[in-house]
Order: sequence, then C-alpha cells, then structure tokens
Amino acid sequence: MPFGETLMKIFQKSCMGPGSKKYFLETVVSLVVLTVAASLASLTFGAVDIPIQEVISVLFGHGEELQRQIIFLARLPRLFGCLLAGTALATSGVIIQGVLSNPLAAPNIIGVNAGAGLAVALCSTFVPALGLATLLVLLISERAGASRITLILAGVAMSSIFSAGIDAVLTFFPDALNGYSDFRIGGVKNLSMSRLAPAFWIILFTLLVALSLSNELDLLMLGGESAQSLGLPAKQMRLLLLAVAAALAGAAVSIVGLLGFVGLLVPHIMRRLVGEESFPLLLSSALGGAALLTICDLVSRLLFAPFELPLGIVLSLMGGPFFLWLLFRQKRRPHL
Repeated sequence: MPFGETLMKIFQKSCMGPGSKKYFLETVVSLVVLTVAASLASLTFGAVDIPIQEVISVLFGHGEELQRQIIFLARLPRLFGCLLAGTALATSGVIIQGVLSNPLAAPNIIGVNAGAGLAVALCSTFVPALGLATLLVLLISERAGASRITLILAGVAMSSIFSAGIDAVLTFFPDALNGYSDFRIGGVKNLSMSRLAPAFWIILFTLLVALSLSNELDLLMLGGESAQSLGLPAKQMRLLLLAVAAALAGAAVSIVGLLGFVGLLVPHIMRRLVGEESFPLLLSSALGGAALLTICDLVSRLLFAPFELPLGIVLSLMGGPFFLWLLFRQKRRPHL
C-alpha cells in the first residue's frame, strides 16, 4: 500500500466511532498525550532537573549552554531511543502473536532478540553489515512451517543457541563488544543521534509496511487454510510478516540491547482497549510501546537517584510476573 494510502487509512480508522474497537480514537489520543507528557518529563528530570519552561526554551533554540548540552547530547538521544525501540518492539510483538496465533509469543521469547544480539556480536568482530538474525528467523519459520507452539519452542531453543554464540564470540574476542554487560541487560545510556539514524529509517519503513499489511494479518489470524481459501498466499505472507517483525526487533536491539517483555506486555494491554483487529492494534501498540519504554526509563533514573537502575531490570521486574500470569491463564484454556 502506498505511503499516502496508509496515512489515509490511519485517519479513517481513527475517525470511526466506538464499537468492537472500544473507542479507538480516544485510546490513540490518550496514548499520544501520555507519550508527550512522558517525553517532557524525561527531558526535565534527571541528575540535574531542568524546569519545563527551560526545556521548551532550549528545544526552540534558546536557553543556557549547559542546559542545551544536557538536553541535546544526553537526554534527547535517550528519549528518541526509548520512543523508537518501544515502537519497534511492541509492533514486532503484535505481528508475531498474530502470525503464530499465540499470546505467549514475543520477540525475546522466540529468539529474535537473541539472534539480533548474536548478529551484533558477529558484526562487531568480523563483518560491518550482516543480516544474520533475520535470515535465521526466516529459516526456522520455514522449517517449522510457521506453526504456533512448534515455532515458539524452536525459538526458545534458538534463543539459547544464539546466547551461547554471543558468549563464544566474547570468549575468543573479548574486545568485540565493549560494555557487553549493559548490552545484555538493555538500556539507553550513551546514545547519540548518529547511532539512532539508521534504526530510525528501518523502523519507519517497516512500521509502514506492517500497517499496510494489517488486512493480510487479519486473514492469517483466521488460520492458514481459511486465509488460503480467501486467496491469500498464507505461507509467503507469514514469512514476509515474520521478516518485518525481525527487522523491527533487530533495529531496536541495535539501539537498546536485549530488552525483553515490551513485545509481550504492550500488545496484551492494547488488545483489551482496542480489540483484536490488526490495524488499530498495531497503531495503538506502537504508541503504547513508545510511552511504556519512556516511562520505564524515567523510573529507572529516578527510583534510586542519584544511582541509575538499568532499564532492562525494570522491564524484567514488570514482564516476568506478567508472563507467569499469562502462563496460568493459558493453562485454563485449550492448548494451542
């Protein structure tokens, strides 16, 4: 779908009244307001608090030099990292859960994040540009037929293999990833605009592709045979959507490291607000992921100030209990 048609679809969906989407417009507006508020708070609070009026003044090209350096060199790249990674991971989670028809699926669970981490380690050591993670994810999905529980179990196994591969690379080449501990835990410290730029374009493009394929994702959720009977090449579309999900997760990993649970938490929350239809779910999850990661980063900075708790720990403390709750909830339902 062309870019203009995708934007028109966003507008048309947003203007529709309440129904099965459970007040989609109100949800989107609320998420935008929440994201803006969290963004301003992220720029305001930290080791050095800057009044909100000064933050706005700096953003419009005024303000003191020290405040400009704090905002433009430290806090703004950090904020953009949260917004981009949160959007990418949440959208990737929606796609993976939809394609596999399994609410327990997420980028960190089926091995996408770990595969991207291995690619980062290999790229840092041997090759400047290597799309290893996406190719491996596609190979697994093709071998497993992109089935529901089979691919998740294969992903868990591959996640362990990828992690072992990362450890092996670092054993033989200890300087391959400086600060790998921070990378494995996940966080947004020490980001720069130049580092964010490639990921921004990848996330923007793949997000538009995902939105334009929302109808196809809806058909896939009916089941492979039903989608095939309606004229959709189900296998090829599964592979394409998994490639989009892998690209989104890989771009996020290049920014924030191996953060988990965003792609699991956000789609479930948004599904309760806007329903199961893919387009509203993708759009609201993108906004919700950006808001969630920004808020969690703010909490990680302020909870034990002046000491900073790694962002990955905050997300794990939230996501771990949520995943256990999902497991117990699934136990009371028919197996996938």
